Amino acid sequence: MSVADKGLEGVVAASSAICDVDGINGVLIYRGYDIHDLAEHSTFEEVTHLLWHGELPTRSQLAELRAQLGANMALPKPIIDLLHSFPRGTPPNPLLRTAFSAMAVYDPDRDDNSIEASWRKAIRATAQMGPLVAAVHRVSEGVDPLEPSPDATIAANFLYLLHGEWPDEVTEHVFDVALILHADHEFNASTFVARVTAATLSDYYSSITSALGALFGPLHGGANSGAIKMLREIGTPERAAPWVRAALDRHERIMGFGHRVYKTYDPRAAELKKMSRALAAAQGDMSLYEISVEIEKVMAEDRKLFPNVDFYSASTYTALGVPGPLFTPIFAVGRIAGWSAHVLEQYAHNRLIRPRSDYIGHRGRTFAPIADRG
Repeated sequence: MSVADKGLEGVVAASSAICDVDGINGVLIYRGYDIHDLAEHSTFEEVTHLLWHGELPTRSQLAELRAQLGANMALPKPIIDLLHSFPRGTPPNPLLRTAFSAMAVYDPDRDDNSIEASWRKAIRATAQMGPLVAAVHRVSEGVDPLEPSPDATIAANFLYLLHGEWPDEVTEHVFDVALILHADHEFNASTFVARVTAATLSDYYSSITSALGALFGPLHGGANSGAIKMLREIGTPERAAPWVRAALDRHERIMGFGHRVYKTYDPRAAELKKMSRALAAAQGDMSLYEISVEIEKVMAEDRKLFPNVDFYSASTYTALGVPGPLFTPIFAVGRIAGWSAHVLEQYAHNRLIRPRSDYIGHRGRTFAPIADRG
């Protein structure tokens, strides 16, 4: 049997037409479109249609998708009641994972696992992920969730549902771009586990719940929460370089740097860096951005490592008023579009994903009765 590299590095697990990552040249494409073009010209709803259907939408197709998303944003009341039933102080990650899984019970297509029903579930889940994340936060803060507006975008709705105030155009645009940048990333850990679950022909909600479980790990979506803790501990730009070098001397991991695939600058980080700077300038507080830039300089000079998507998302989300513990859950607000695309693609061309292991244990051992084992 051939032996795979640890962590399946470099192993091609399946074919997909959704997304490609060129780690050598730092290129990310969705359905053939460069991420920089999409970030500059598109919207999250357009990108969702692109990921799901392979083409950018026409005006009528976009209007139809927005109408479908708007009609499905409201959360079932039993889900709000469930959030209220959890112990106060529970972190948002397990709240989101458990509440999302429970939403399967209230889906109108609960007992229908056909491709057609799974498409409808994808629309509902994509519409409701933002309201669910906002509800998780508000309930944990002891305040009631707000009702989404069916006429507003996913980005605007999320910021309103989180803060209780509608965002201005600049703020909405920044968050909309952040959702685009997080919408998909080929066979990352959470997407792959979603496809593994879907390959068993389990239902849509089980597949996405599997993805949420993988997302919350600190080596995946959880890295952005670690990045903001680091920025706040450093405190000022002047302290950044000595702080990072001291941490490196202690062989500590600097969160938000390096990537399993990218060997150069993560293109998503480049876009987030621009947004972080623009928001900081608009708000008159450049400190987190400047600390981030100093850290980036040290890591490039001393370790030849570049930021990944988590690094500048930390300062960007902070400027948007998102609390640190919510950084990882809002990753899911964008990634639900990509997860859904991959689950649906897996259903359409399914083969059970069942790799082998390289067994390195004992062989030929003789069983001894318990009386002879001392």
